[in-house]
Amino acid sequence: MTSSDPRHQPEATSTIAAASGAAAPHASTPQTVDIEQTRNVTELLMQRVRTAPRHIAFETRPAGKPLDAEWTQITTREFADQVSAFAKGLIASGVRAGDTVMIMAPTQYLWAVVDHAALFAGAVVVPVYDTASPAQLQAIIADARPVLAFTGTAVHGERLAQAATASGTEAPQLRLLDPDPAIPNDASLAGLAELGTTVTDAQLEERRLAATLDDVATIVYTSGTTGDPKGALITHRNLVGQVLNTAAAYSEVVQETGNTVLFLPLTHVLGRALQLICIANGMRVAHLSDPKEVVQSLAILRPTFLVVVPRVLEKIEDAAANSAREKKVLPLWRAAHRAAVAWGVHLEAMDRDPGARAPLGLRLRHALFDRVFYGKLRAVMGGRIDYLLSGAATLRPELARFFRGIGVPVIEGYGLTETTAPLTGGRPGSLVAGSVGTPLPGNAVRIADSGEVLAKGVGVFAGYRNPVHTEQAFVDGYFRTGDLGSLAPDGTLTLRGRLKHVIVTSTGRTVSPESWEQTVEQHPLVAHAALVGTDRPYLTALVVIDTEAATAWFRDRGDAPARALTEDGLVVCADGRLTEEISAAIHRANAAVSPSERVQAWEAVVIGEDRASEFVTPTMKLKRQALLDEAASITDGLYR
Repeated sequence: MTSSDPRHQPEATSTIAAASGAAAPHASTPQTVDIEQTRNVTELLMQRVRTAPRHIAFETRPAGKPLDAEWTQITTREFADQVSAFAKGLIASGVRAGDTVMIMAPTQYLWAVVDHAALFAGAVVVPVYDTASPAQLQAIIADARPVLAFTGTAVHGERLAQAATASGTEAPQLRLLDPDPAIPNDASLAGLAELGTTVTDAQLEERRLAATLDDVATIVYTSGTTGDPKGALITHRNLVGQVLNTAAAYSEVVQETGNTVLFLPLTHVLGRALQLICIANGMRVAHLSDPKEVVQSLAILRPTFLVVVPRVLEKIEDAAANSAREKKVLPLWRAAHRAAVAWGVHLEAMDRDPGARAPLGLRLRHALFDRVFYGKLRAVMGGRIDYLLSGAATLRPELARFFRGIGVPVIEGYGLTETTAPLTGGRPGSLVAGSVGTPLPGNAVRIADSGEVLAKGVGVFAGYRNPVHTEQAFVDGYFRTGDLGSLAPDGTLTLRGRLKHVIVTSTGRTVSPESWEQTVEQHPLVAHAALVGTDRPYLTALVVIDTEAATAWFRDRGDAPARALTEDGLVVCADGRLTEEISAAIHRANAAVSPSERVQAWEAVVIGEDRASEFVTPTMKLKRQALLDEAASITDGLYR
């Protein structure tokens, strides 16, 4: 796709929203960085090699070692040398420019290496979740037809081979990231590097520079929370434009002196975009493959910036409350929590009016609680975090204000795979809890008559592999996000839910379920909530129990856990202890909506680990339709 395509031309005006009653509300921000001089995405690394070859780019932990083991530092030059060695191996193994190379592995340093190696070799990278179901793997491998695949382990490789056979597709060559010396040479990374010794630097450089900005760099398959995988074509222009413009918008956050812990799946475009931003700007990166290690790692790695999903922040908040409960100071903690939220509200007011002054009582309470609670909580998070970025799901405004109130501001952002991650984002100095900020440089947002958020700009992808899907996804040059939203006069976007999630009852009532669901999901024992009611006379709901939190809750009470917590599959949890505890959240949610929007009956369910990936995405979002389809008999029972 050429740069003349209207989908890649951001509006030239400053960020502004149209007046009510005029044209469709819109907002846009011009590009701040000229990307035309950057050949392709590989130049982001090479420019760092030329300017700061000895700068520490990564920290890695030896396989199998604990978090507090000594981490190895890797310079930009060392990283680039590894990338070049594997890229030469890919060329020697027969990978041609434009071929697809798959990566199926958990987040780790070597993921970054082979991702860049494939791009250096001129290949198109196809990331795949290592938790993908057999059906998803079959669909992806049949469509992408990779010639080579990097997998985390031999088990991943076997799953790929089985998927290829089942789909009637030729199996790709396999290279394992696993450092086990027992792996055969023709399947190891060491063997790949040896193979590449026959390729010259000049041959590699020719291949590295083959792709232009308008060539496809990666195909990301997204089914989101519904539907079959669709291959989104993301170009070098998308990646380069987003990386350089986003970094410019957050220059006080993304710095050479900073560091981050990356635990989001690198298969997800947000994790990958963040990694590219860090590489291009010198922010040190440490990878974690297990999200359960994140909180423990913060005090060890001490990041200055962290990208999280809301669920991580909720767990930190819950852990602080549980600690206060154990120490018999829960009432004091609740007062501290209220003070932090109030202080967050005050800081938002100061953004609008620097002369705003908090009441004396609030200043005194905040100072006291900072010594008693907030400082300790910041220490648990490493003591150096300047900002958090929350994405991939909706963040409760109260939670954003709480973290800002304790001294850890949260930047809320919004984007999709099809917008190459960040489309809008709050800016330091103008953060508003509950909104996802204004368009990032080079991007534009418009609100359709239906309330749908439409997007255009440097980050908007080239289309899907299937032209039919592409045609359906665009209107007037804008990408249809499927999200509902509104624009404030200053161009700030607030999301209102998903267009497809709107419920129309048999009585003709239209209900957006997100507000009710988010209120219920605030309860620490609830992982997800799903409102039900399309073509039904009244609303019901499914409440998905957080098994880890519920197990700990029973343990703290000295009770035997509910049997449903250990069962496989999707099962009803009728344990009266849990349902009684959660019913308070149901009442709060019902009280916050009109009578016709209240839930009349609900059922608690547990999703076993064996089927978690079928109902929850790797970024912890509920696959709503999959849950509703599987639980149809349960919801039917709520209407009898």
